[in-house]
Order: sequence, then structure tokens, then C-alpha cells
Amino acid sequence: MRYSRILVPTDFSPAANAALDCALDLAREFKATIVLMHVSSVASDAYAGIANRASTDYTAALEQVARDALNGLVAAHAKAGVPIAGALYSGRAWEQVLQAIEQHAIGLVVIGTHGRSGIAHALLGSVAEKVVRLSPVPVLTVHPRSEAPSPT
Repeated sequence: MRYSRILVPTDFSPAANAALDCALDLAREFKATIVLMHVSSVASDAYAGIANRASTDYTAALEQVARDALNGLVAAHAKAGVPIAGALYSGRAWEQVLQAIEQHAIGLVVIGTHGRSGIAHALLGSVAEKVVRLSPVPVLTVHPRSEAPSPT
């Protein structure tokens, strides 16, 4: 199977960076384009019944920081021999990933996973897990590279 467009969601973590490295290798093999996306979000209703809307200035500043980080990551990989474009979304990450799949005619998603389990997984959820379960296209999950333990 060949993929012409590969979506790589990023939260700028080591797991997301490992996914991008993997996607770059795949894109070279398939002669594909990478769409590197980030979802900027601000918790709007942290507590039931209490409106907790972030100020417009704060939201705009957060979006600008996210845009700058995304553009920097795209620029850092511009000479990797693979066409790469950035896309900034706002909202719930897993929902926006599914939307980006449709908007960009994506054939494959390569997503990093933090590998949380237990209470951390229950409290924080898993964007990768939701994308795997709901994506209409294949999803490749990538764990961050871990360094081998040093001999003692």
C-alpha cells in the first residue's frame, strides 16, 4: 500500500518527535507529503457550572506560541527531502486529528504515544487511543526512543 499524504499530530513531545522521524522515513519511501499538525487548546470549562473562559488575549498569545513552534518544527525539517506542511487546529486534539484526516485527504496517520497507563491514562485519556479507534485510515503509533540503561 502506498500513501501520498501522511498526517503527523504533534504536541512537541519526545513521542511526537519520534513519530515525525518515523513519518519522514515513510514519506521518503512512499514519496509522500507530510502534514504536521498541532492542536492548540485552552480548557474552557474546567469545573461544572463555572464558566472559566480564557481571555481573548491569552488565547491569542497561546495560539501564536503554538504557531511559532509548529512553523519552527516545519522549518527544521524542510531540508529532509520530503514536502512538509504545517497545520494548526484548535479544540479537542483527537477530534481535530479526525477532522484533519478528511480535510487533507490523509492516507496514513503516524502518531506518538506516551504509553501512559493506570491512573494517568484514566485522568488524561489518550489522544492516540481515540485516533486509533476512530480513524477511517490506518494509524501507526510510535513510542519515544528510550536510551539504553548505562552499565553500572
